Amino acid sequence: MPAHDPHQIAARFVREAGGQLVGRTRLQKVAYLTQLAGFGDDLDFEYRHYGPFSEDLATGMEIAAGLGMIKEEEKRAEWGGRYSVYQTTEQTPPAVDATRSAFVAAAAKIGAIELELAATAAFLFVTEGCDGSPGKDPWQRTAELKPDKAANGRLELAKLAYRGLAKLKTHQPLPAIA
Repeated sequence: MPAHDPHQIAARFVREAGGQLVGRTRLQKVAYLTQLAGFGDDLDFEYRHYGPFSEDLATGMEIAAGLGMIKEEEKRAEWGGRYSVYQTTEQTPPAVDATRSAFVAAAAKIGAIELELAATAAFLFVTEGCDGSPGKDPWQRTAELKPDKAANGRLELAKLAYRGLAKLKTHQPLPAIA
């Protein structure tokens, strides 16, 4: 199977994250930032309620779980919602790029809300011309779209997390938004 198949791509993210990746939203944001960092995959992302989202990646993860390439366990969150915990299996594709794996692992360790805020700001920078000029600050726009999540210092933590990712070795620099 070619490495560009969405189920191969999705499963490989779990391997690169260290064998476990918690949350569908986290998967989407890690994948988006990884692609921005020049590590390929060519997934199409659009803006949804939780930020950048790829339908191909979501479907790919469902297929990967169905094929036994990863194990998905659904759990109930304290607040009543559900989330997925993805784990590797013997059939999970191997990581093929140590630099990419280091980036994915670092991104996967960022808090879920901070990761969502950082990926959203990067998405707005790239797709909506939020270039940091007066009235076009991607972080400010992110705070406007997600006021509850950006509160209590979380936006500042998201900026720090993004800056940390931007310092990692990548195939292309992340957009300079932080």
